Amino acid sequence: MNGPVTTSLPRALPAEHRERLMRVAREVSIPEGTRLFHEGGHADRFWIIRTGTVELDMHVPGRRAAVIESLGHNDLVGWSWLFTPHTWHLGAEAATPVRAFEFDAVAVREMCKEDPAFGETVARWVGEVVADRLRAARTRLLDLYAPYGSGSMR
Repeated sequence: MNGPVTTSLPRALPAEHRERLMRVAREVSIPEGTRLFHEGGHADRFWIIRTGTVELDMHVPGRRAAVIESLGHNDLVGWSWLFTPHTWHLGAEAATPVRAFEFDAVAVREMCKEDPAFGETVARWVGEVVADRLRAARTRLLDLYAPYGSGSMR
């Protein structure tokens, strides 16, 4: 279940804003099995996947974490950094070795404050990611629990 292409960074931001954001990126390699963040932890960074797969998961008391979504190439990992109180709503783990661009959330939020047009573009991009993930979660829940599924054609 890769995230939607429409919300990936290459298409989501105008070239000037994309270039500005990428100036503060650093390339990282994340080994398979590494936890990127835990639900409830402080959201101080985010990633854009270049290669590999990251699974988003949710804590389920008395059970293993439930995988909510798998993210891949060009997908944004983490949106909680943009919204107060900057606390992760889910957890994330590298399902395969991952190469990604990592961003310091505090630095990006400061860039957004300094340039309202840049901030609006970033907020719209992240908002679209959240909306797409909410729609995908709704479809998965309907497929699991509704008598006739979501009705979506796959």
